[in-house]
This record gives sequence, structure tokens and C-alpha cells, in this order.
Amino acid sequence: KPPLSYIALISMAILDSADKQTLLGDIYQFIMDKFPYYNNKGKAWRNSIRHNLSLNECFIKSGRAENGRGNFWSIHPACIEDFSKGDFRRRKAR
Repeated sequence: KPPLSYIALISMAILDSADKQTLLGDIYQFIMDKFPYYNNKGKAWRNSIRHNLSLNECFIKSGRAENGRGNFWSIHPACIEDFSKGDFRRRKAR
């Protein structure tokens, strides 16, 4: 198992996208592509990803997908600098 928190995995996926926002399905795909451990682990880790997105103030919804299915997720502007440096500690958006 990768020694990274779910916050770190989500942040890495968002920061890897061209416009720094991504859909939930793309976050899942990024994690499975970069960390093969999650490919055969069932669905429990996906619940943890959704849980972290909805409960942590450092992640915000940033509009609906063009097809109307799902929201884009991005990092709160108050947290982007720390996350860009690799500091993925949980924090409140300031």
C-alpha cells in the first residue's frame, strides 16, 4: 500500500490535471494508473476518496461536468501552495 494519505492521492490527481480541476472518475483513474495497489482492492477505497472530498474544506466543487454528470473538484486557493510543495496535511481552508 502506498504510504500516502487519501488527501495526498486526491491532491496529486487534481494537481496533475491541466486546469487543476478534475472529475471524481478521473481521480479514481489517476490513482489506479499511478498506484497499481488500488486496481484489485474492490470499492472500499473509492468510498474513502468520496468521504475525503466531501468532508475536507481543502477540496471544493468547481462546476458541473459538460454532460451534467458529476462535479469538477479543485483545491481551495488557501491550500494550493502547500499542496503544490507536497505538504498534504489536513487543514481548514483559511
